[in-house]
Formats: sequence, structure tokens, C-alpha cells
Amino acid sequence: MKEATKASILLVEDEENLQEALKLNLELEGYEVTAADNGTTALKAVKNEYFDLIILDIMLPEMDGIAVCENIRIQNNDVPILFLSARNSSADRVLGLKKGGDDYMTKPFNLEELLLRVEKLIVKNKRIQDKDSVSNIYTFGNNTIDFAAQECIGKDGQRYELSKKETMLLKLLIENKGEVVTREKILQVVWGYNVYPTTRTIDNFILNFRKYFEEDSRNSKYFHSVRGVGYKFTEQ
Repeated sequence: MKEATKASILLVEDEENLQEALKLNLELEGYEVTAADNGTTALKAVKNEYFDLIILDIMLPEMDGIAVCENIRIQNNDVPILFLSARNSSADRVLGLKKGGDDYMTKPFNLEELLLRVEKLIVKNKRIQDKDSVSNIYTFGNNTIDFAAQECIGKDGQRYELSKKETMLLKLLIENKGEVVTREKILQVVWGYNVYPTTRTIDNFILNFRKYFEEDSRNSKYFHSVRGVGYKFTEQ
């Protein structure tokens, strides 16, 4: 990760004291911080500027954080979003993550833990965007994947849009071509340490990939499930 450019964070928090304290602590960590105290200002900032992360309070005046997040996701913007909320129920947590949040912390929170989660989300996002071992365009068989555009052309010449998680999983499997990638590794890289989907979720992604890329989806050439261990991409 290149340290030359500072990661930029949009902090959306209407509680003045907390906003100031967080802004100061994030700046001390070397981040560039833009602060907003309502949803409308936040959406305006997102439209005009690139952010590596958004820290988003749920209880905001006029437009709540969930609506702000939905608005951002509608625009196909995949910036990582860390929700802050005074509400601690698992239903609130699930709703936040369902609506497109990447992480969720309840107030009052431990500052050190917040800074750690901020760093993890930014590093993970940079890793997706950095073309390390796989270039942006990857071709196999009659298929082409464009990681940057989050889309692919499948075996039938049809173009499919890929979700952020699909793109991340494809990239992870292709980077480890020929090797089994364990379920744990997939959870850690694609979903993050605090949001664990079921194995079925990953299976559904693999089924989608087979639908896009395999001539015969029941007799996979590229995407394999290794029972009880993980998943594998092979090119024959």
C-alpha cells in the first residue's frame, strides 16, 4: 500500500463534541477528514469527492444514516461504510449491514477499536483496488472479467454486472489459481472479520459464477467446491 497519499475519510456525525474528538483522533492517525453533520451535506460531499471510507452515524437530523447509505449504494459507489449507532440490538445491526454497511459499532465505543476497524476497512478496500497479481482485465476460455468496472462477459457473450463481493471473491480465487481457498480465508478477505455469512452464501456466489462462465454448470471446468474445505478456480 502506497503511503504517499493520505487516506481520506468522510465523518458524518451530528453530535458536535464527538465529531470534533473523532476528527482530531483520525487526523492524528494521518487521515484526511471531511466532517458533515447531516445526510444532505454528506451526500453532496460524496458526489464531489472520492473517499476511502465513510464513518456514518445512524441517528442524523432530516435524513438518517441508513437512507444516506442506501443513496450512496444506488449510485454504485462501493466506498466502505462504518456505521456508528447508539442502538445496540442485533436487528439494527443486521439492517445496517443489509442496507450496504461494511461494519457497525455501537456507542459508546472504544476509540482504539474504532481506529483499528477504520484501518482494516481502508486497507481491505485499497487491496481490492490495487492490481497486485491479477490485472484489471482477466480472460479465460471465452470469458472476460473486468475487475475495475465490476462486470464480466460470460461464455454466451452476454455482459453481467458483478457485485462488489462477487468481484472480490472472483479476484481472490483467480489470484490463488489451482489452490483451494479455505472458507475462513474467503470470509476474512471478502466479508471481513465481523460479518460471517453462511456457507450457503458462498455456494450461491459459486453457482452464479458457473452460470456466467461454465459451458456445463453441472460439470465445472473452472469453479470447484472442495467439500468441507473451500473453493478452487482452475484453468484447463
